[in-house]
Amino acid sequence: MDSQHWRATITAAQSGDRQALDELVAGWLPLVYNIVGRALNGHADVDDVVQETMLRAVDNLGSLRDPDSFRSWLVAIAMRQIRDRARRRTPDRLEEAAASDFAELTVLRLQLEGQRREVAEAVRWLDDEDRQLLSLWWLEVAGELTRRELAAAVGITRQHAAVRVQRMKERLETSRGIVRALDGACPDLRELTGRWNGRPDSVWRKRLARHVRGCGYCGDTHETVVPAERLLVGIALVPLPVGFTLSLVFGGKTAVAATSAGWSAKLLGALTKPAVAMTAGATIVAGGAYVVTQPPDAPPPRAAVTPTATATSEPPPSASPSPTPTPSPSVTKKADLYGTVVDAVDRAPDPNARPAALPRRPESGITSTGGPRAVMQHRGDSVTLSGQGYVLVRWQISPHARPGGVVMPTWTGLEGKLFHVASGGSRRMDDPLPGAPNGYATGMGGPDIGYAVLPPGAQQMWQNEYFYVDGTVTLTQNERGCDYGIAVFPSNWEAVDKDVNEGPDQGAIRYGLVRDTGTDSAPVPQYVTRSAPADPATVPQRSRV
Repeated sequence: MDSQHWRATITAAQSGDRQALDELVAGWLPLVYNIVGRALNGHADVDDVVQETMLRAVDNLGSLRDPDSFRSWLVAIAMRQIRDRARRRTPDRLEEAAASDFAELTVLRLQLEGQRREVAEAVRWLDDEDRQLLSLWWLEVAGELTRRELAAAVGITRQHAAVRVQRMKERLETSRGIVRALDGACPDLRELTGRWNGRPDSVWRKRLARHVRGCGYCGDTHETVVPAERLLVGIALVPLPVGFTLSLVFGGKTAVAATSAGWSAKLLGALTKPAVAMTAGATIVAGGAYVVTQPPDAPPPRAAVTPTATATSEPPPSASPSPTPTPSPSVTKKADLYGTVVDAVDRAPDPNARPAALPRRPESGITSTGGPRAVMQHRGDSVTLSGQGYVLVRWQISPHARPGGVVMPTWTGLEGKLFHVASGGSRRMDDPLPGAPNGYATGMGGPDIGYAVLPPGAQQMWQNEYFYVDGTVTLTQNERGCDYGIAVFPSNWEAVDKDVNEGPDQGAIRYGLVRDTGTDSAPVPQYVTRSAPADPATVPQRSRV
């Protein structure tokens, strides 16, 4: 939107035009969210700081003399709130875990890869002061701020800003080298980090930087290192998270207080409605039916399908932050053709609920480029499956090695059909691990090591996931963020049926879950496409087959 339009909007808002104020807040909230989110790296205080920034901007809008300076004025308010928050922090709050790592959000939501991903992840290794400056410089090189606005926000001259930015860039490059080294396989580095708790801090940054400078393995990069500013040019703002509503922005403040601060009923109503996720969700309703909801711009509604196991009970207690579906009304329709029913987020069935019968599909055998057991531990590993039969994908998540967001594996180049037929392995990955203290540790992590976090709306995995292939498809491991591995085994109907029926009676945590309807209305995986993109990690979650 051009500056002339914003100038008119700001002037109208100053004159009491509520519609203009609505537009002003909605238009500039993403910029504030990105500045604060990057400066605090997604700490739980981000919402509070964004809240205070927007409230102060609304309260003091009448004092702004020049509408052309609104952006630098707003950014300066955000930076003051960030610094005030840092001064208010007490020592016992310094070790609080972040609600969501903004570096990880940047990687996942902007689908960054290669050296762009490396730059985003290096942010974790910067000190607070450098991260605050980076939050502005990042937006400067992306074309969202000017150097004059950056200097004004920090409260220094442009000359001093140039010096500060240069020093910050040097530390950022050092951090990039650390990220690159940790992604490698240096045995000396593995020994050095044996006592590291996995949390970036200044002490370990110095230790690892010394190692990288003196190590021929870690210091010998096999690709040209592109300057950070060239990598960041053109990167868009990280979108506001799904569900980021006014109730979050205002924290404990009431809608009455918000309205008195100048927020109109229209804006309040729009932002306090349940967020419309950009990926279709699902829930379990009475009678055990999957109800699939659609985003507004999606094709005709996906068919509701009847699951083949009871799945209406509450999930077991778990500290893993798995998505929780929200009930949404839907009309049950006759199942559409293949590809219209996508794997949906569901609740864990009762551990003692026996699965329904597994439909038997034709089997002529599956060939795998990875042999009878393909183990994929690194990003980019893949296996191509061909034929007609069942395939087991077994999950091994290692948050103790590196917690964070999970970039899901993807199925690409599909020729034929692919269904998700059952889940087994005696447990879901978010089930409490046997013997864990207080049941807090799960296959997705725990409070002492951090958690593996699924993308919003992703189906929680079980230890064993079974698929039926009729044709050819490639499965790619897309590890970024959280450390995980998957093993792929050609299987058969008998093995699947035995696994899902080995439940608590055999000492397991739970029985399995049968998802197959026996027809084309059985679920297809969330991340599947008939194309073969250069980067399989970019396959949309709710792929249309």
